[in-house]
Amino acid sequence: MHRFTLGLADLATTWFAVSPIQEASLSLRMWTHPGVYQLQTPAFERLRPAFERLDSTLLLSLIAGNRWIPDFLTPRPASPAADFRTELATVRALPPEQLRPELEQVFLPHGRPLPAALAAGLADPARLLQRIADALEEYWEVCLAPSWWPQARAVLDADLVYRARLLSQHGAAALFADLDHRLHWEDGVLSINRRWTDWDAETAVDGRGLVLIPTFFARGAITMISNERAPQISYPARGQAGMAGPGTPVPPRALEALVGAPKARLLALLVEPASTTDLAYRLGVTPGAVSQHLSVLAATGLVTRARHGRSVLYLRSPLGDELTGGGGGGGCVVFFGGAQPAAQRRSHRHADRQPL
Repeated sequence: MHRFTLGLADLATTWFAVSPIQEASLSLRMWTHPGVYQLQTPAFERLRPAFERLDSTLLLSLIAGNRWIPDFLTPRPASPAADFRTELATVRALPPEQLRPELEQVFLPHGRPLPAALAAGLADPARLLQRIADALEEYWEVCLAPSWWPQARAVLDADLVYRARLLSQHGAAALFADLDHRLHWEDGVLSINRRWTDWDAETAVDGRGLVLIPTFFARGAITMISNERAPQISYPARGQAGMAGPGTPVPPRALEALVGAPKARLLALLVEPASTTDLAYRLGVTPGAVSQHLSVLAATGLVTRARHGRSVLYLRSPLGDELTGGGGGGGCVVFFGGAQPAAQRRSHRHADRQPL
């Protein structure tokens, strides 16, 4: 069990973030543990030929057999909408003398030797760190950024909007309970059931801010091992099924007759927040076509919209819910976590072991 103690001020500075470098680093688990994250399998199988042309030996050596990954590859986001290259600069800034202990704490405590690619490279840690950062950057540019990340980012942004709405309507206890079954909130303490360790840990948030990050590559809430790290929890993102391919629920025929088939299909999808890019992908049409229909739906009060970072996310309004004949989360969208830490703190453990 890992317990985070939050005072009232700490709750006010708890915030959500999307971390592209976390997703890039944790997605390496797709290649070392195929089949574990099944909703992502179709997309990553399409990426396999491109991945195998990279420095895959080095990249794969970074993931331990229990799926642990070095902390320095998942730096704590400095803002809710972090930029990959800004985060990569933090990885590159790791003092070379810290590289060995960062790597050893992933493998050695569990009786595993350092992989050969890493052990040999530690003869020149500065050069090894550069190779790791360069390989991760190439992986991002070749495999993830062109098509996977735009869709993934839309799903992660939608998750954040959903969490903000849940907080505004039901409070912090409901928010934490909904993040994952491993989390429990009671009397100012947020506990995470860490099945992957046999010891307890305590972390006082103590004004540093607790960061909550959705991810595609964990099967439950995860956090760092060391209680000295700045507090951070990653949890499984909502809406991952939409990443498997295009698709949309069938809207009522009466609704199609009233607003037309394209707008009815959009309303059927908008039970959860979504961006224009996400909707276009799922409908198999252009973002421009979706944008035109959304403008009409917004003007007639059937959908609401809110900005998160550079994304505009849409959601059915209460009137839209009534017309579709289904419950939803309609209403105003507010954002949680405007407060950000004064300085970025680095190094988090994503201790994610089987079974997860």
